[in-house]
Amino acid sequence: MQRQSVSSSNIRSIGYDAGTGTLEVEFNSGGVYQYFNVPETTYSALMRASSKGAFVNACIKDRYGCRKVR
Repeated sequence: MQRQSVSSSNIRSIGYDAGTGTLEVEFNSGGVYQYFNVPETTYSALMRASSKGAFVNACIKDRYGCRKVR
């Protein structure tokens, strides 16, 4: 999945596949996680968030199924 770099102290890049609702987040630690069935509105809100790390913690982690890719 193509990811784009973001300005964040915790997240290096974010990608999204609208067809499957898969959100992919690469953390600065090197870990890459995919979150499933994420609505496009949530992805858009994440990309607009002033703190992407806080948004992931509050609105994505523990709300969507995920798997560690790397």
